[in-house]
Amino acid sequence: MKKNLAFTLTPVLLALLAACGQKPDGAGGHGGPGGPPPVSVAPATQREVQEFDEFTARLEAPDTVEVRARVAGTVEAVRFKEGQVVKKGEPLFTIDARAFKADVARAEAQVAALKTQSELARADLARAEKLVSVNAVSQQEIDQLRTALRSAEANLKGAEAALVQSRLNVEYANVTAPVTGRTSRANVTPGNLVGVGDPVLTTLVSSDKVYAYFDASEATFLKYMRAAKPASTVVQMGLSNEDGFPHTGKLDFVDNRLNPATASIRARAVFDNKGGQFTPGLYARVKLGGSATYSGVVVPDRAITTDQTKKIVLVVGPNNIVQPRPVNPGALIDGMRVVDGVKAGELVIVDGLLRAFPGAPVTPQVLKVDDKGMPIPAPQPGAPGAAPAPAPASAASK
Repeated sequence: MKKNLAFTLTPVLLALLAACGQKPDGAGGHGGPGGPPPVSVAPATQREVQEFDEFTARLEAPDTVEVRARVAGTVEAVRFKEGQVVKKGEPLFTIDARAFKADVARAEAQVAALKTQSELARADLARAEKLVSVNAVSQQEIDQLRTALRSAEANLKGAEAALVQSRLNVEYANVTAPVTGRTSRANVTPGNLVGVGDPVLTTLVSSDKVYAYFDASEATFLKYMRAAKPASTVVQMGLSNEDGFPHTGKLDFVDNRLNPATASIRARAVFDNKGGQFTPGLYARVKLGGSATYSGVVVPDRAITTDQTKKIVLVVGPNNIVQPRPVNPGALIDGMRVVDGVKAGELVIVDGLLRAFPGAPVTPQVLKVDDKGMPIPAPQPGAPGAAPAPAPASAASK
């Protein structure tokens, strides 16, 4: 008898629960009792766009020179401050040049002696040639005198070359900067003996310009070849601690072959570095203009979803019915994707995609967009400027 009473009361309890607005477990709805689910939508925007290709790059100096000694000797002085910018020709190291100066004096004396011998041989030949007409000397003697003159002149030229080399050694003892740039640390200190070419005294990198080397894919290379891009294409660059691409340079080099192992080609952009803000070896981001400016329809990239093998967006059509729309996605610019297949002004679902089903109704909430077409998130309930949320019904009203 008790069991029959329990079954009799069950429909009554369900009716009371329904009257109070409560639902049994598993009977929850979307966006309100019995209403279509809420979604956030934004209008597709038509604007002028320009496609860009972005790459990662490494900065390198146009000139990197390992400064080495060209003569052997003892380092007398380091003439620069480590890390400073030096101009071409400024002294860096001084090597003891006393032995080289002694070689210069010896070579000068040798040149003077051989010059005297050459003059004497020339005078002897001139006197002998005057006596030929009276048969006072033989032709053999004339030939011997001419040979002696040529030999003296050759010895003089050799001595003069040795003198030039000795003077160069004195000059090389003063190691100067081969290019204008920033110095590294000094690898030797005064008192150390250095040989010819060993060790590296310091490293010097040029600082007025900087190169950004990056690798482009084969497809990107072919695209630019079809567009007949000149070598002076404008390139923008940003460092890892910078927002966007605040620096502007030019593309000045593309390699003559692709790397078959990576299917990529090396390219280089040059940037002005007179302010010294770029250091060789830094990581950088570069952006290269991939097309001319054109008019296109853009939607938020997050609004694009996949239906098996094709890309689609969900559009809210008449009577708030969801319509799947196949699209051909293009370039991604500032979070907005260029698409072909959506008209400007159509409402595209950007949030709540999992609650929207093709052919089913939804409750759209139209979001405002910024000047680029990106949706501005709606204010959360309780946030400043948000509309007050409706007060829940009291227990008494139930």
